[in-house]
Amino acid sequence: MPDTASSEVFRPADESQVLDAVKWALSERAPVEVLGHGSKRSIGRQMQVAHSIDLTDLSGITLYEPEELVLTAKAGTPLSDIEKLLGENDQELQFEPMDYRPLLGAREAGRGTIGAVLATNLSGPRRLKSGAARDHVLGIRAVTGRGDLIKSGGRVVKNVTGYDLSRGLSGSWGTLALFTEVTFKVLPRAETEATLIVSGLNDAEAADLMAAAMGSDAEVSSAAHLPESVRGRFLNGGLPGGAATALRLEGFAPSVDYRIEKLIAMFAGVGSHTRLETGTSRSLWREVRDVAPFCDDGDRPVWRVSVAPSAGHQLVAALRLRVGVDAYYDWQGGLVWLRMESEAEPQMIRQTIAALGGGHATLVRADRPTRDAVDIFQPQEAALAALSQRLKTQFDPEKILNPGRMN
Repeated sequence: MPDTASSEVFRPADESQVLDAVKWALSERAPVEVLGHGSKRSIGRQMQVAHSIDLTDLSGITLYEPEELVLTAKAGTPLSDIEKLLGENDQELQFEPMDYRPLLGAREAGRGTIGAVLATNLSGPRRLKSGAARDHVLGIRAVTGRGDLIKSGGRVVKNVTGYDLSRGLSGSWGTLALFTEVTFKVLPRAETEATLIVSGLNDAEAADLMAAAMGSDAEVSSAAHLPESVRGRFLNGGLPGGAATALRLEGFAPSVDYRIEKLIAMFAGVGSHTRLETGTSRSLWREVRDVAPFCDDGDRPVWRVSVAPSAGHQLVAALRLRVGVDAYYDWQGGLVWLRMESEAEPQMIRQTIAALGGGHATLVRADRPTRDAVDIFQPQEAALAALSQRLKTQFDPEKILNPGRMN
């Protein structure tokens, strides 16, 4: 093992080498950065570390049983490889994890790893119906900051042994343990999909329409509202004129056709209606997922805000009384992507969220001085912060894994 005075990048090729790297870091009290392809590296505080553990060589799909709807892969396996294999079998990760790279300035999309998908608990526009990564994980193998190898769950859909541990480590951003292998439930890809675009609604009207659509028996799988200010940045400007409220339906073609007609009848006289067919629909939701309208803006701050669906448009309206902001809405209005058009105090954003009933705000993109000066992730309430500290003490008492990234 290297001298702690020099910077070292560990590139373990198997689980035992991951374990050795963590044990060395622990013995030397040498904090390390944990990363895969680094697609989300700029999210979070800058870490004061001399060494890193790069998991990109820990790659490969170790089990795939399409009939059993189960896939196991090493943590450094590119997500694009997994999606390609699943697509060849008409299956998918139904939580459709987003790709942060375009938003964060990377030229090449699709380079995230499957371990990072779980570590950051990614999800996409289907979140309200299908959940996030933690809701689809079946099992993990991981190395904790204590230098312990742990296993939770299994490869069978009905096996829930240790499932809470798998879920508990999701969203920890590599601060508790390094995943070495993950097992996910996969599901058949819908035979077809279509999106109904209702044009011309303001933000409040769109919120009411999305709530009605999601509460209907039309089985809408995703609902988003794209105000006039961003509409032209989707599908190369190919959406109909005016603000666009998008409702996605998936399934067998006759069922999709029937449910689309139900929605059209349900919203007769509300805006104008356009139907997007499968290919165009999938492109639109991929752009909604990956924050396409804000991807070419340099370092202008972008916030990811989660609130109650009915509060999303109220948040944007309240902020616009005090600061310049552009926005669009996913998750029926409950996920708001905000791009700041003028200087704003982060505390103002979080105070506004609290006044509307609470939520979570994460600063996803900003220049380095801004990121270093604010809480990137939503500060936790006292009870939750105490629980988080107990987990940190249990899994990484010496704080060697991604120290300071989340605070």
